[in-house]
Amino acid sequence: MPEVAVALWCIAGFLGAGVVGAVLGNRPFATPLVYGACLAIALLGVLVALGVLFGGAPATASVLPVGLPGIGAHVRLDPLAAFFMLVVDLGAAAASLYAIGYGRHAAEPRRVLPFYGTFLAGMNLVVLAADAFTFLLSWEFMSLASWALVVSDHRSSASLRAGYVYLLMAGFGTLCLLLAFGLLAGTSGDFTFAHLRTAGAGETATALATMLVIVGTGSKAGLMPLHVWLPLAHPAAPSHVSALLSGVMTKVGIYAFIRLVFDVIGDFSPWVGLVVVMSGGGTAVLGVLYAVMQRDLKRLLAYSTVENVGIVFIGLGLALAFRANGQGPAAALAMTAALFHVLNHAAFKSLLFFGAGAVLAGSGERDMEKLGGLVHRMPQTAVVFLLGCMSIAALPPLNGFVSEWLTFQAILLSPQLPQWGLKFAVPAVGALLALAAALAGACFVKAFGVVFLGRPRSPAAATAHEIDAFGLTAMLTLAWICLAAGTLPGFVIDALAPVTRDLTGSALPAQASLPWLSIVPIAESRSSYNGLVVFFFLVASGSFTAIAVHRVASRRTRRAPAWDCGYPLDSPLTQYSGASFAMPIRRVFATVTFGVHETVDMPRPGEMRPARFRLRVRDPAWRFFYGPLARGVERAARRLNRLQFLTIRRYLALVFAALVVLMLVVAAWR
Repeated sequence: MPEVAVALWCIAGFLGAGVVGAVLGNRPFATPLVYGACLAIALLGVLVALGVLFGGAPATASVLPVGLPGIGAHVRLDPLAAFFMLVVDLGAAAASLYAIGYGRHAAEPRRVLPFYGTFLAGMNLVVLAADAFTFLLSWEFMSLASWALVVSDHRSSASLRAGYVYLLMAGFGTLCLLLAFGLLAGTSGDFTFAHLRTAGAGETATALATMLVIVGTGSKAGLMPLHVWLPLAHPAAPSHVSALLSGVMTKVGIYAFIRLVFDVIGDFSPWVGLVVVMSGGGTAVLGVLYAVMQRDLKRLLAYSTVENVGIVFIGLGLALAFRANGQGPAAALAMTAALFHVLNHAAFKSLLFFGAGAVLAGSGERDMEKLGGLVHRMPQTAVVFLLGCMSIAALPPLNGFVSEWLTFQAILLSPQLPQWGLKFAVPAVGALLALAAALAGACFVKAFGVVFLGRPRSPAAATAHEIDAFGLTAMLTLAWICLAAGTLPGFVIDALAPVTRDLTGSALPAQASLPWLSIVPIAESRSSYNGLVVFFFLVASGSFTAIAVHRVASRRTRRAPAWDCGYPLDSPLTQYSGASFAMPIRRVFATVTFGVHETVDMPRPGEMRPARFRLRVRDPAWRFFYGPLARGVERAARRLNRLQFLTIRRYLALVFAALVVLMLVVAAWR
């Protein structure tokens, strides 16, 4: 049976699970039934995608008798679609397994279950779409289903605001993509991707369409300043949905960018690569800076997603620049780094959101200032969350290090680029990427340390409990994927070879067959990495140190005053908080990046009350763009509101004036 047919049956299965959730949503057995069915369907989708990537199956296409009359819906499963189908369904399988237990905490499951399967179906259909109509329809299908999941807690004003902002950004992105398709198709009336590849829209129309695609897909992926919906929507949604929004749906936005720019448009200037590289570098640094400032754990993870999307776009921008200059091997390296990071981020970000959901379910809190000491109450969650933090901080031998290392290797090839703008810009972006990597380490030291170490800062943290077995199994599975992709990256790189060959015309040499399972992306004399050796070295050195300390240490019990580490009082108020941890970084970047407003209310001499400290950090996108834009729209709407109260004669005069203006426009056009 063709792989594309199986993929379509998987989409139908997800829709069927949504129907079951709508009909039986309030029944006790509906939650495990719907999520269990989605788990089985997602695993089937993973097998189909792996078969295409590793089996070398040719691209298969089909035309469905739905959609526009006489045209139908075109779908196609090629290596690029198969890779992103793997990312989508792997994340869907993990989220469904996690939700079998976590979903029992939902107050109103009927507001989640019908849209969960629908959301998964929409993401899979976007990946398979091969014409503009099917693509935009499934894109909106995905957006509306995810919006319903974001506002599932409809009694919360924060959820409703998050849904409103998300809907605005989604609609704006869709409008940009619609205009881009119109420019690419021109007057031909044929909107299939196969036709758009050969349509030849003209240099100006192609450049404008490329910019619209960057904006339209960047709004879904989370490029700054189009990221504003992420920090609002991700904390508002249930944790397993947050993992899908952050770890999976943003990757669908990246897929749309790759499909339309690399595949459909194809012919572009090297300066497009410069725009994408600079956007990615700025997004990476600003995203992690704002992540460090957060006290809400899920909001921190949402801003971290912005950072990682920036890293992916750095790789994609490099691939664009290298490909435009005919440097196939360098473009293949940059594309491999970007796609590898797509897979890595889907794994470790889903793991971290599952961990945040476990903390929320076990303690009822996601405010880091009210947590602490959870390593004693939730030890298994603490271990897997630590692995996720190490992965996202790009520490070897885990997977996040490999993809960022490959990105740096591609940056080191930038002197080969002939354009002076790129010669200066790419090293600067490399410095930004290094800064982002360092700040990411600080961010997740803060996240793990404040949440799991120290003493409990609230009764909720002191009485927290471990999550259920389904959630632990999902997190442990993703942790193993992070470790496997980091220690055996050659197999992942070889699986990406068909994708990079289709997109850049070249692919990296086979890596899995190299001695000791090393990876050599360029040449042995230049750079190489062996995650397996690093892993065994860390295990051996850690074991040797533990045994040596145990053997050498005295068995006598010695009593002495413990070093208080700056905590003379046995109170959680004396330990570092999240705000105090981030204070040095905040002081360095506050005047340039953040609209920081600190308020300190100290007690007067003799007044017996604690000091009060308030910190307000504002996103510059809201300060300088969206805030003024919203206020301008409101003022214009208030003025235009007068048009509702005119007399009939004034209404007729306005109609007549509009007709005259239209006639003049038509005459000038002719």
